[in-house]
Amino acid sequence: MPFTFRALDLPDIILIEPKVFEDPRGFFMETYKSSDFIAAGITTPFKQENHSRSIRGTLRGLHAQRAPKAQGKLISVLDGEIFDLALDIRRESPTFGRWTTATLSRANRYQLFIPPGYAHGFAVLSDVAEVVYKTTEEYAPDLEYGVRWDDPELAIPWPVRGEPILSSRDRSWPRLRDLI
Repeated sequence: MPFTFRALDLPDIILIEPKVFEDPRGFFMETYKSSDFIAAGITTPFKQENHSRSIRGTLRGLHAQRAPKAQGKLISVLDGEIFDLALDIRRESPTFGRWTTATLSRANRYQLFIPPGYAHGFAVLSDVAEVVYKTTEEYAPDLEYGVRWDDPELAIPWPVRGEPILSSRDRSWPRLRDLI
């Protein structure tokens, strides 16, 4: 199989390690294969793909989308390195309010699958990072919401020196306990 699938601290969050074939020309790897992902329990089809480029110190998140278009995400890094985070925001979940992280980079070529019901965010660790992610639902701005990146009850140890570079939207999200 061209992939190794590993559950992280939260069992719904899956770190995917692709098999990479390198030779003097460069490398080849499969980044997605429906049958292998389905066999690993990732059965929802992807409906949109996004590409972002960010500079060191940028923090994007924590973002989510409400039902009926809650998004799962498959995150990859084409260039650079990020500290990637998934936060369980499902109130009925025994792991509500818990989060897990993974370092994704061009060097390790790992991917992270985050199912619907989780907020997602990342901090850029390299000078520049290019992140590509597939989503299980199309973007619906009227259903978007989020959680403050610096919610003191979550105590996330973001690896950003000083004040991170944030969008105005990401500065204004409520704390987890205040989500409606």
